[in-house]
Amino acid sequence: MALAQRRPEVALDAYVQALGLWRGSAGEGLGYGTSAMSIFAGLDGEFFAGCVAAAELAVSLGRPERVLPALQLAASMAPLHEPVQASLIATLGAAGQQAQALAVFQAVRVRLAEELGIDPGPVLRTAQQRVLEESLVRVADGQPSAARHAAPVATVQPVVGLVGRAGEVAVLRRVLESAFSGGRGLAVVDGEPGVGKTRLLEEIAAEAEQRDAFVVWGRCLEGEGTPSMWPWVQAVGTVLDALPATARQKWLAGELGRLLNSGEEDAAVPAVPDGGAQFRLFEQVVAVIDEVSALRPVLLVIDDLQWADVASLELFSHLAARLPDDTIVIGALRDRAPMPGTELSRMLAAASRVPGQRRIHLGPLNPAEVAELVHDETGQAPAPDAAHSIHACTAGNPFFVRELSRLLADDGALTEEAVARVGVPSSVLDVVRDRMAALDDGARELLQVAALIGRDVGLRLLAGATGLDVPSCLDRLEPLGALGLLGPAPGDPYTMRFAHDLVRESVTQTTPRPRTPGLHLRIADTLERINSGGESLAERLAYHLWAAGPLADPARTTQALVRAGRHAAAKSALDAAERQLRSAAQVARAATLAELELSTLFQLIAVVGMREMYGASAVDVLERAEQLARDLARELEAPPSSSPAGSRSASTATVCCRAGCSIRARRPATRLCTPTA
Repeated sequence: MALAQRRPEVALDAYVQALGLWRGSAGEGLGYGTSAMSIFAGLDGEFFAGCVAAAELAVSLGRPERVLPALQLAASMAPLHEPVQASLIATLGAAGQQAQALAVFQAVRVRLAEELGIDPGPVLRTAQQRVLEESLVRVADGQPSAARHAAPVATVQPVVGLVGRAGEVAVLRRVLESAFSGGRGLAVVDGEPGVGKTRLLEEIAAEAEQRDAFVVWGRCLEGEGTPSMWPWVQAVGTVLDALPATARQKWLAGELGRLLNSGEEDAAVPAVPDGGAQFRLFEQVVAVIDEVSALRPVLLVIDDLQWADVASLELFSHLAARLPDDTIVIGALRDRAPMPGTELSRMLAAASRVPGQRRIHLGPLNPAEVAELVHDETGQAPAPDAAHSIHACTAGNPFFVRELSRLLADDGALTEEAVARVGVPSSVLDVVRDRMAALDDGARELLQVAALIGRDVGLRLLAGATGLDVPSCLDRLEPLGALGLLGPAPGDPYTMRFAHDLVRESVTQTTPRPRTPGLHLRIADTLERINSGGESLAERLAYHLWAAGPLADPARTTQALVRAGRHAAAKSALDAAERQLRSAAQVARAATLAELELSTLFQLIAVVGMREMYGASAVDVLERAEQLARDLARELEAPPSSSPAGSRSASTATVCCRAGCSIRARRPATRLCTPTA
């Protein structure tokens, strides 16, 4: 009752008084039959549940010592009851008794192994991790540090608007502190989609800015149309903007200029960089960050690493290993949807070897935190049974909780009956579909086109792709903002942003598959017409033309993919370059564009050679190029009347000669007829 009335201190008093009446196991010392065992076990279970709930409340109020006697009794009664033991560990840690807390964990771990042959479960491991993280913000005896007078974790000031993340904020504050004392720091935050990773990073970034740190963001975007090295294009551009004009021009004259100006004319872009280009680029990124951090501390945040291309991950690893002083790097990624791939796992392994690195996992909210978030979001205190229902249906995911809370608030009182009546969705897709149901056809199409463009959507591009002028587009966007689906990007009046990647992904799934290629083609046509955005046009255009499939002219798609591959190669993103060029060759082959396919293969051979020194994966490319060169050469030698298209042009002969020379150089045993112009 006291909790429902939001009187936690009164509730804690009641818990302590009630739990203090317990003296041991129910029925202890009594003679009873087997029929009474379940009754007494149920009574003990009520005591254990009360101890766990009281511990959670006491720790949140900074009064962990009040429930320790009852918890210690419960732990002695049930030495293998994991929730009780985990609560004791967490409460001891919050009370400043880290050594005792870790000793309890070790004792339980040994007992589980010896008696049951199992390892500690998630609840125990989480409690142990929490104690270890709390110790970071406590005074370390004999260790000189600016944090010697840091408050215990139980008294850390709560973060307004950020529910259930006090421990994680405390760890990141400790990491941040190193930059303000001349050191450096690295942290990686992971968790499921919607758990609040970006919100946590925004909070830490805001605190850093208040202390005059220079905060730099790089955001990875999903989709093949995203330019390679995109998070670093953003981050390095921001860093250079902080330097005087003369210093900026000095850096732009080197490898950083190629990174930032990859969207310039193709003539300025070499097909393949030399072997040392990537290392020089990475070293220049380290050096320019070092130059800026000498002026004031730097916090570099790279968000959504699960979408990063291979070269971006390699640069993250390189920078993590060579962090300049006064610099903090924090990365964030999903731990599922998608699961980390090989390259991402390799980067995480490299980061874990950096001294002082912190890995922070954001888990779901507990029922009390869900209730608090629902209250913050709607202004209504949910009934306890409703809070538990919301927690069960959302698994404590903050994003799902917010979306569901808004639906329930529109329905009236936040009760268990309301949860059942609204038909609680099991995923955010259901929530998004429910919101979209209220949209007219025009607004729905606008939203679907925006979802195909990406999370950040330029207004001119969106308007052009939907056949609207900008004022009309803004009018149609208004209801989308009111529904919390798509709104203005902070600090950029020309861009709209989806509330969350999960929203955009859900909208994409609602788009009928037969319509998707046509929408991609409209986006590509508009991109080419307005040359939208400051990022590389080539890679975005190539993606949308490729996604348009047979609706796009295959020659146009092939040429766009080739340009995208060259731009990726110019930024030392050879993995992305190979992928683009292979796609280009496939499109040209399917459309029987032999000359275009051969010229594409010529560039692909160079990229594969740079990556693998013409290893096994280059054999198929070389063989296909050889066959094409032979076929084209035969057409050139044939009488004009025998060729349906007449004699080939001089450009065809040039392509054949060029390919023949290239293939001979790489396959000495190959014999080609020598074409003549």
